[in-house]
Amino acid sequence: MRNSIGRNITLTIFGESHGDAIGAVLDGMPAGIEVSDEFIAAQLSKRRPTGSTETARVENDNFKILSGVFNGHTTGAPICIIIPNENTRSADYEKTLGIARPSHADYTAHIKYCGFEDYRGGGHFSGRITAGIVAAGAIAIKALEKRNIKIGTHILSCGDVSDMDLLTEDPICTAKCIDTLNANPFPVISDISDNISAEILKAKNSQDSIGGIVQTAITGLKAGVGEPWFDSLEGAIANAVFSIGGVKGVEFGAGFALSGMKGSEANDCFCVKDGNIQTVTNNNGGINGGISNGMPIVFNTAVKPTPSIAQPQQSVNMLTSQEQTLTLTGRHDPAIIRRICIVISSITAIVLCDMLSLKEGTDYLK
Repeated sequence: MRNSIGRNITLTIFGESHGDAIGAVLDGMPAGIEVSDEFIAAQLSKRRPTGSTETARVENDNFKILSGVFNGHTTGAPICIIIPNENTRSADYEKTLGIARPSHADYTAHIKYCGFEDYRGGGHFSGRITAGIVAAGAIAIKALEKRNIKIGTHILSCGDVSDMDLLTEDPICTAKCIDTLNANPFPVISDISDNISAEILKAKNSQDSIGGIVQTAITGLKAGVGEPWFDSLEGAIANAVFSIGGVKGVEFGAGFALSGMKGSEANDCFCVKDGNIQTVTNNNGGINGGISNGMPIVFNTAVKPTPSIAQPQQSVNMLTSQEQTLTLTGRHDPAIIRRICIVISSITAIVLCDMLSLKEGTDYLK
């Protein structure tokens, strides 16, 4: 089982949903990076469920940094962050032991790990594990901010509700929008949080769930970061984002819409603005040939509806190989569309730190 990502700067995640704790090890960060407990806590709060539109399982996320930080700065040693699990109800999963939940990893995990997997709450496959990503990502985000690199992720669409599309905005406007959404506990730019909540509640009241599309934008990243072919900037980001449960699609720039354009429509023509070379449009999402071109990096992520729903579903008992109707009880999200935004920003920050260190060396992040 591989649980690490990165080359110069690596992230390793550990733990299970109902185990004693989950956490992360961030290795390769240079000494001297500022680490703020308050900022880590604030980032974790953006992932924490709130209100009737999300799961009733609320963890305090009382994290502890075990190594790699001294007097508020990184020491250069591996940074180990541990987050206790304090609000588990494992009995909920004993009732459906052996029954594969549709669209969950229960069946594939059972086959791959020969029945020794931790089935409680999805075990190591649970979205609970992403708290470690967010805690480690907070350190990476702070390091990037010192280089004036900003990352923000917002809900682009959910149900019939849509937010502003940052692909059509200029770099200055995009940077301001990132500041706006990062200051907002509900990750949207426009005043649509109530409308999205209403879409989620509609699904919940029907004993169902809902997905959507989130959009991530990165500003301040200079041209020249990334590699052609197998270490492309797109490939590195997509690899990390696809590792997050619930993600089923990633597109950069105009993405699949490019297939319906002519070259004259799709091409991003170059211009000089305020003495800087940039492109008139950003259909390629700030990346050409796998390398950043200096424009905002913009990509969309498709998030599937949460597979845990209260409606009866056809399934199979993996222990008896008998078909069985599954009716789930317990605490589940009718949508993860809000909570996943900070996770995507966090893992993206770690990837950018790694890619920058490959180009400039790790001391560039100081």
